[in-house]
Amino acid sequence: MNTRQLRHFLAVLDRGSLSAAAKVVHLSLPALSRSLRSLEDELRVPLFDRQDRRLRPTPYALTYAERARRIVFDETEGARALALMRDGESGALYFGMGSSVARILMAPMLQQLLSDAPRLRLNTVVQSTDALLAALRREELDFFIGDIRSVAHDSQMRFEPVYRCTLGWFARRGHPLDGRAKLPMDALKSYPLVGAGYADEALFEQMAALYGLSLPFQDHFAVNTNDAPTLLTLLNSSDAIAPATDVSVFTDLRDGALISLDVNPPLNLQLTLGIVERDGRTRVPAVERAFKIIRAHFASMEQAVGLRIPRAKMHRKITGKNQTRTRITR
Repeated sequence: MNTRQLRHFLAVLDRGSLSAAAKVVHLSLPALSRSLRSLEDELRVPLFDRQDRRLRPTPYALTYAERARRIVFDETEGARALALMRDGESGALYFGMGSSVARILMAPMLQQLLSDAPRLRLNTVVQSTDALLAALRREELDFFIGDIRSVAHDSQMRFEPVYRCTLGWFARRGHPLDGRAKLPMDALKSYPLVGAGYADEALFEQMAALYGLSLPFQDHFAVNTNDAPTLLTLLNSSDAIAPATDVSVFTDLRDGALISLDVNPPLNLQLTLGIVERDGRTRVPAVERAFKIIRAHFASMEQAVGLRIPRAKMHRKITGKNQTRTRITR
């Protein structure tokens, strides 16, 4: 049995004759008769009786008609739902990003997705890169935006670099250290230091070596937080100082609320943000739509801060059906 046979059955039921139904389903009379007989054979009941040159539905046909209509409707709606997903207009989208990225990207991204595809169901998570990666491994996310070092050598993941962050030391405008040149670490340690949640252990180790500080590096902070709004509130309302990415403080720097301190040696470390997804997974149009928004956002951000950041190129080596390996070159 297939939905094509059910459509033929319903056409005869609704039209009351083979000839009228044959025109609707675009079949010859012999072909339509064969289809009905095949359906009757599968159901093992007669569906129509001939009376006065017309086909009369049997009690079996009347009982089965509602179910047949539901099957045909579900098949049609299923095909329609898949078509909408192919067009990027429907379905569910699950994605995540860190707190600092979410502060500048989440709301405008959701607004644009809702405007472009109001049938989409959007589900978001704001977490650190390690938590987002764990959720992606459990297939709870379609993708996330985070530090690509976490998956640089992971054969189960693929990634696309979108923004190379710079790091620095930041404080409020008018801070006692504002305008002073070549500040030593001892000068910074005279004020509360706030640790942001963007860094992994390798980055903390680099920072400790750069400034001759002991490990664990986090012990030198008065506050450790992975929440970007909390970090910014502390910087703007006190004499606290924080090492942070330009993404974390972008809007406050742009608006003049925060300044970058001239620290010696400078915090010449980099962190690349990228879009991370499972390797080998079919990418539906809604995901492509989201990626386009993300790329445009970070391209605009690069232009706004006046940075010329070289793009990393993503190379994929085919290793089998639906399998890729990714490496980054500069």
